[in-house]
Amino acid sequence: MDRRSFIESCAAQATCLTTAAALPAFAADAKPKEYAKAVLVDEQRRPLKASSLKARSNYVFHYPFEATPAFLLDLGKAAGPQTLTTRSRDTYAWPGGVGPRRSIVAFSAICAHQLVYPTKDVSFISFRPRKASKGVRDDLIHCCAEHSQYDPAKGAQVLSGPAEQPLCAVLLTHDPKDDSLTAYATLGGELFDQFFRKYQAKLSFDVGPRAVNPVARETVVSELERFCRNTIQC
Repeated sequence: MDRRSFIESCAAQATCLTTAAALPAFAADAKPKEYAKAVLVDEQRRPLKASSLKARSNYVFHYPFEATPAFLLDLGKAAGPQTLTTRSRDTYAWPGGVGPRRSIVAFSAICAHQLVYPTKDVSFISFRPRKASKGVRDDLIHCCAEHSQYDPAKGAQVLSGPAEQPLCAVLLTHDPKDDSLTAYATLGGELFDQFFRKYQAKLSFDVGPRAVNPVARETVVSELERFCRNTIQC
C-alpha cells in the first residue's frame, strides 16, 4: 500500500470505526475497552518476566495498535486504585498496578495535550525518576513539548501542564506461574483517532499500512533508550 492509499484508508476508517471489528470506536470510555490479548515479549520474542523489569526505568511497547506506543513501568512500589475523569467528564476506576508488589503499570505514551509520542528518532515524553528542570517532583511522566506531567502511581493523572485528562491506561494481567504479563484492554480517554489523523503521513512512511492493525498475540517490549535514538531531557 502506498502513502496515498494509507491516508485514504485512515480517513475511511475514522468514519466507520464504530462498526469495524478491527478498530473499535475511539471515543473516551468510562469502562475498559477490550482488545486482542497480547503477551509482552522481550526483543528475542521470549515472554517478558515481570521480575526482569528494572524499577523506575522506561520501557516501551505498542498496544492496542501497531503504531500506538505505550509505556511499561515498574514503579518500585505499589500503585493503588484511583478514580479518574476524562476530558469529557467520564469517570472511571483505574485498578492500580499488577505483579507481586502491584507496582507494574502501563499507559499510552501519546501525550493527552498535543499527541507527542516516542518515535525511533526522538522522544519528548518519558518517565522521569528524578525531577526534570521544569518538573514538579520525581517519578512523573513528563512531556517536554508543553510540560504536561502525569503521575503513573495515580493512574497517570495530570499534576501540571496543559493536558486536560490522564494518559489512557493499558490494562495488564500478571500470571504468577510464569511471571508473564499480558495486555488486554485500555481504560480512560482514548486519543487514537486523533493520533492517526495527525500523523497519518509520518506513520505511512515509518510503519506502513500495518500502522492501524490491532496488535495480536504478542508485543515487543524495549527499553526506551534502545528503542529511541534521542530522549529529550528538559
